[in-house]
Amino acid sequence: MTDPTLRLPNQTFRAVLDLGDGIGTLPPLPRGLGRPELDADVDDETGIVSLFVHFPTGQLHIDVSDDRVEHHFHTARGDDTDRSPWKREQTAALLEWARQFAARALPVVPDLLADAEEAAEWHAAGLRVFARETGPVPLEIIEVELEGELMLLPWLGSGSVEHEHIDGDHHPIELLWDPLGVEPSIRIARAWLDPRTDAPRTAAEPGIDWNAVGMPATEVVTWLEGVYLNHHVIAHPAQVILQAALERLAGID
Repeated sequence: MTDPTLRLPNQTFRAVLDLGDGIGTLPPLPRGLGRPELDADVDDETGIVSLFVHFPTGQLHIDVSDDRVEHHFHTARGDDTDRSPWKREQTAALLEWARQFAARALPVVPDLLADAEEAAEWHAAGLRVFARETGPVPLEIIEVELEGELMLLPWLGSGSVEHEHIDGDHHPIELLWDPLGVEPSIRIARAWLDPRTDAPRTAAEPGIDWNAVGMPATEVVTWLEGVYLNHHVIAHPAQVILQAALERLAGID
């Protein structure tokens, strides 16, 4: 197992962000749905802003532009569905909230995405506050706690490795290896998230010449577990900052 004590401490980080003029009250979220996880993206070609509202019982996705607002639903597993996962009254209240949230988010999300990435770079450089140069506009101070990563050694085996997502349940990744350090293509191990514990699980692939790899299988899977924690369990600072800013826009922080 990866030693969870060998990690950087959590840090409080502040980002001074331009969230536009729309900060204020919104209709309340329906009772019984819980606190949503929020995310956003933008299509640079069309200018369409996509908003993702995730509850334990289902998901609402909204696409908004200057001239339209569209939405669709997903089940708790993430599958597309033509029907809302919630009761009629809950759905109506949620959509009313979502329309107003989308109107606030549309003008600010493109810059907000860039600012969150830049703020994460400031955090990586050891700074505790991010503030982009801006004109005399209303600004919001977003304060978040960023979880410390595991202090992980670089790859100490032969050749080179890289990890990438693969199809399957529970967010699996594979560890690819190349003995010459060119383009890793040989799968030597896998990692995924245990749905019962939310902790990483790992497995070495059979038939691998571990002497050629330069590390025993037990050390490889322990190293991969740390990689999985840092890259797929511990939230990226940019995502944490974006989530907090979207919550401020949505009136739920």
